[in-house]
Amino acid sequence: MLLPTLRQLQYLKLLSEHGSFSRAAENAHVTQPTLSAGIQELEKILGAPVVDRARSGVILTAAGQEAVRRAEDILARAEDLVQAARGAGQPLAGRFRLGVIPTVAPYLLPRALPVLRDRFPKLKLFLREDLTHRLIGALKTGALDAALIALPYDMGGLDWAHVEDDELLAAAPANHPMAASTQVDPDSLAGEDLILLEDGHCLRDHALAACGLEPPRGVGEEETFAATSLPTLVQMIGSGLGVSFLPKMAVQAGLTDKAAVTVRPLATAHPSREIVVAWRAGSSRGVEGRLLADTLRQAV
Repeated sequence: MLLPTLRQLQYLKLLSEHGSFSRAAENAHVTQPTLSAGIQELEKILGAPVVDRARSGVILTAAGQEAVRRAEDILARAEDLVQAARGAGQPLAGRFRLGVIPTVAPYLLPRALPVLRDRFPKLKLFLREDLTHRLIGALKTGALDAALIALPYDMGGLDWAHVEDDELLAAAPANHPMAASTQVDPDSLAGEDLILLEDGHCLRDHALAACGLEPPRGVGEEETFAATSLPTLVQMIGSGLGVSFLPKMAVQAGLTDKAAVTVRPLATAHPSREIVVAWRAGSSRGVEGRLLADTLRQAV
């Protein structure tokens, strides 16, 4: 049986990403006729068309979409093979693509990167900051080698190693009655104006779950306020717009130092998120993922 080549699968993946034969060929560093011929040969092997050629661009057929899904996994495993061979006996040497969520990157990496540089001088770390769902998607397609994310989250198809537990703290304006307490009962916040990060940030879900609270709602069932980042959230709290929750690692890194904000521990069991290094299940980078988590654990 004649099988597709890795090059043909790469052509199809690029065609799916760019929606154009010319742009796909440019990114593959081949001529457009070469890429087109590769796609045609792939279609002969599969016995079905994988693309519809339209004026508006390239549209994948159902067979093409399924082929791309499987091709991404095959290509990721092939790249794992190459990286494993190159790095045999030299863990965390050479290129390593690490994703980090925005509510961790500015607060953990400044402490961790110097340790990584000292311990692994041959490591070439490429960082990508993004939301959890996009980082996990990149892990599964092989675009990232590992990601620094927070649990709980759906981790199907992934393996991970623990880095640290990050406590969630209640935050309110400096003149809030909370300032007179040593701990805050989450139930006492039920009637407050609750501000959270916008939908898509996992910290939002972690905070609500830890405190057993419902998302804040306003007129027309839309949220009254939502912040795009932790610094923005702190400014909104300090301006008196409401109360919220902040990760302890961010507070310890100085997030609230210059803001009119009161921060207190929560009087509830396990008000925290788990920071982990995650990688695609079965990836040859798993050993390096565990080594990275161990190094980060020592740095925090």
